[in-house]
Amino acid sequence: MEPEVKQDTSVDINAPESGQIRKMSSSEQAKEQWQKLGEQASSFLAELPAYIAAFFNEYRRPLITIGLFLAVIVFAKVALAILGAINEIPLLAPTFETIGIAYAAWFVYRYMLKASTRSELSSDFASVKEQILGQRNQFMDKFNKDI
Repeated sequence: MEPEVKQDTSVDINAPESGQIRKMSSSEQAKEQWQKLGEQASSFLAELPAYIAAFFNEYRRPLITIGLFLAVIVFAKVALAILGAINEIPLLAPTFETIGIAYAAWFVYRYMLKASTRSELSSDFASVKEQILGQRNQFMDKFNKDI
């Protein structure tokens, strides 16, 4: 068997005269393919902002949730790193512990020993809770209306 010889039979549409057919070399074919790829890439890049906007509009809530979740993780890691660095400073950790114990003792003395002060604390807590939940409900109504 003889080896088959593959001949290039591609046709150049932009031939100098109509009706003429000329064979394209492999470098011209490669150049034409690169031009087609370039045109496809430029058309994709031209439409990319529209694709991104459509994607964001369709998946707005999950993207916001994921972003907030990642922000909380980053914040927690930074806060723990700062607390770890503060804990390494000599005499600072025991000082903060002493301040915390003193505040806890004052809080118990001020609010927990008598029934009247406990009821005062309970009413203060209820008013703060109402303020927070009232603002939260207004915020959620506005947030849901915007979306």
